[in-house]
Amino acid sequence: MNDRLIFQIPYLEKGKQILPTVPNEISSIEINIPDNLKRKKAPELPQISEPQLIRHYNKLSKKNFGVDTGFYPLGSCTMKYNPKINEEISRLENFVNIHPYQDEEDIQGALQLMYELDVLLCEITGMDKFTLQPSAGAHGELTGLFIIDAYHREKGNKRKNIIIPDSAHGTNPASVTMAGYNAVAVDSDENGKVDLKKLNELLDKETAGLMLTNPNTLGFFDENILKISKMVHDVGGLVYYDGANLNAIMTISKPRDMGFDIVHLNLHKTFSTPHGGGGPGSGPIGVTKELSKFLLIPTVELNNKGRYYLNYDKKDSIGKVKAFYGNFNVLIKAYSYILSLGAKGLKRASQLAVLNANYLKKHLSKYYHIPYPEICMHEFVISAIWQKEKGIRALDIAKRLMDFGFHPPTIYFPLIINEAIMIEPTETENKETLDMFIKAMIQIAKESDKNPEILKSAPHKTQIKRLDEAKAARDLILKYEYK
Repeated sequence: MNDRLIFQIPYLEKGKQILPTVPNEISSIEINIPDNLKRKKAPELPQISEPQLIRHYNKLSKKNFGVDTGFYPLGSCTMKYNPKINEEISRLENFVNIHPYQDEEDIQGALQLMYELDVLLCEITGMDKFTLQPSAGAHGELTGLFIIDAYHREKGNKRKNIIIPDSAHGTNPASVTMAGYNAVAVDSDENGKVDLKKLNELLDKETAGLMLTNPNTLGFFDENILKISKMVHDVGGLVYYDGANLNAIMTISKPRDMGFDIVHLNLHKTFSTPHGGGGPGSGPIGVTKELSKFLLIPTVELNNKGRYYLNYDKKDSIGKVKAFYGNFNVLIKAYSYILSLGAKGLKRASQLAVLNANYLKKHLSKYYHIPYPEICMHEFVISAIWQKEKGIRALDIAKRLMDFGFHPPTIYFPLIINEAIMIEPTETENKETLDMFIKAMIQIAKESDKNPEILKSAPHKTQIKRLDEAKAARDLILKYEYK
């Protein structure tokens, strides 16, 4: 016989959690545990006091690095500071205590927030309608590709290929493959942008679409974007906007005006909700009016009586990619961020992001190779090939930066740059922080000449020193054992 465990389920009363005291109020769940999974003895848990517990977790928090504790120039990820007012608003009692199964009449405020966020994102991107359901950028990519597939299937001409630049984010080809398409790479030209001649050679009747980030991962805005989108449209394909780098162009340039048909946004990047550690994320998808019928269900709508409702009546919808309506808590923070800054504030944020990136690029150009020296947008890529000639790799530079209190930038990406170091300062860093970063990078460049061993053995000041990477990759320890 299997043992049975009975768990009492608390209920909520005015936002407070209360355990029922009357027997007939008890809700219970019976869980059958097979004999082979039952414990033979009680777990060996440490017996500690509350002060010990608090101090333990406090020490752990100080060992971590985050955007609240230091500069985080992680290229193409927009690791900017998250205003705490957004966190406070997301924790308001009437947001925290609602449930997705509640009647629509009881959650009009939440539905209004989602509806208005949809409208705001349409205004920023130029698209006609959004779904807020996808829970990450890659999740949004997959959703967008499913919409492309639905579009072509409706026309009776299922296609095979999605074209992606060779500088694209790694999620692009992964999403393409998961959606059942062939990922076809188009080369960059000598300026780090899409090679129009090579693109023209790839376009044919099997082209379902093109995925493009603009500005791209090298930090450049492709001035040929209208030509590119027209070329794809002329063969019947759709143009998909990877919104990872929208932070550079908010309210300055709209993806729809560039000719894009579908766009995903990373609310956890561009619109300042916490990012990293696997979540929380949100990757809304915006589309043109022609494609809106394929959007995920439900969408949030406003009826002629002024009431918000969830619309499931979409016969051409591709369905769902997540339970309910998306990561609502993240949506609250993005909504708060957009309203706090307004159109002028969003534009200023993009302008400062571009200014900060070019400020760093200019000062570092004397000490590191710059593969593409022209003015960049919100991020740029330097190369450590000068240092590599002395036995120093991009990895060594990244490790050494940790000794100066900075999180390392992205390294070895994009793949088309040898010893790439990708830097994105964002708009939230001031000149003092940027100057400290420049000073550290210059010192590291000088150390590669005079004291290369200090780089090869870095970091020296962190809790964990240089790891044996080969051993770490081959000898994984995937569980914790209490001893």
